[in-house]
Amino acid sequence: MTALGIGAVIGSGIFTVIGTAISGQSLPDATIKDTPLLHYLLTHSVLNGRPGAGPAIALSLILVAIVCAFSGLCYAELASMIPIAGSAYTYTYATMGELIAWIIGWDLILEYAGSNMTVSVGFAAHVVDLLDWFGFHPSATWISPAYLPQGLQDLAGKDIYQPGWHFGFNIPAFLIVLVLTVVLVRGIRESASTNNMMVGFKLVAIVVFVMAVISFIHPSNWHPFMPNGWSGVLTGGSIIFFTYIGFDSVSTAAEECKNPQRDLPIGIIATLLVCTVLYVAVAVCLTGLVPWQSMMNDAAPVVNALKKISGQPGGHPLHWVRLIVLFGAIMGMLSSILVYQLGQSRVWFSMSRDGLLPKIFSSIHPRYRTPAFSTWVAVLRYREPERKRGFRVPFGPVIPALSVVFCFLLMAGLDIMTWYRFVIWLVIGLVIYFLYSRHRSEFAANPR
Repeated sequence: MTALGIGAVIGSGIFTVIGTAISGQSLPDATIKDTPLLHYLLTHSVLNGRPGAGPAIALSLILVAIVCAFSGLCYAELASMIPIAGSAYTYTYATMGELIAWIIGWDLILEYAGSNMTVSVGFAAHVVDLLDWFGFHPSATWISPAYLPQGLQDLAGKDIYQPGWHFGFNIPAFLIVLVLTVVLVRGIRESASTNNMMVGFKLVAIVVFVMAVISFIHPSNWHPFMPNGWSGVLTGGSIIFFTYIGFDSVSTAAEECKNPQRDLPIGIIATLLVCTVLYVAVAVCLTGLVPWQSMMNDAAPVVNALKKISGQPGGHPLHWVRLIVLFGAIMGMLSSILVYQLGQSRVWFSMSRDGLLPKIFSSIHPRYRTPAFSTWVAVLRYREPERKRGFRVPFGPVIPALSVVFCFLLMAGLDIMTWYRFVIWLVIGLVIYFLYSRHRSEFAANPR
């Protein structure tokens, strides 16, 4: 079970978004929309972007692991009570009803789409770096998006493009999404052995990186440890949370455990412990290898740090380490993008199957019926405390309450513009629900 969790959690985030979490974001002007929500609420001041965690990114990773542990235990109880394969959408439908389930499903669609795009951009950056390793240098026009809010710089910090619009198209990111979409449409799926192999590549890449760069670390790069204080740590945690997507996969195996009351918490905690140790090791080595400010706007901070050091006296061995890390990162990103696209299609399918989206998004056999939540469970813990469950969250309501509090804390570390976008997306979803979905739901009084 721990192996299942590690395979799901160890993904591409540690090779991509960790640079943004460490260095933050710097924009030309300080505006309210670019300021983290909690910072603005506490200080009533604005910032010119999100503050980075700096070397304290290690604390951000530990904070996120704690939040995931609380949430994972709650997932585990729900999975053991609702014997239907699914995700947060399924659990919410069974426990809180259709409207809340719609909101969760609608947000999951955005989550998977955003994750897919982020990893695709990171994949493109690593492909470009791989081409660079072999001596090929494609034009920046075809490896960067048309809009760059912070511009584009080379490894020496020189501007390639100024902030704003320019003529460009990220061809590697577009092609990988297109190719994997075709793969999924044709019905080709990853086998367990292939997935395990890709997980192995990712783990090898992380271990090789950590072991190889220890002798190149400069402790002076760790000072100051918290350059932006706790605000930076919280914001870094909000960004780096992306690296833990997939931690809930352990909870979905609740029905397959011989002793779920013992195995589930062990599997969840062990997964988060192992992954956090690996992530912290990468973060500590990366921030000791190069100054934390140098990773701003870098979609491939780990391999680019290796490139910088390999060009210095005595750094040539890292030239080959960079190739190993590149290979592991690219293999990991391929599996991650495939999983995100598959996950998003499953959410579309589930919501369409339940009548909340047009039937065109699902293919249902005429004799197949949506699995009815026949018990019509509502607030199961208190209304049906005797209901059979393979796992029960310890300490009653304390763990769920802490999970909610810490999740809102991480959300408060996001910039206000993200909240604007969330509200707009939510409003669009509610409009679709009240004008279309609720009238066509399988549980509507007179389905259209």
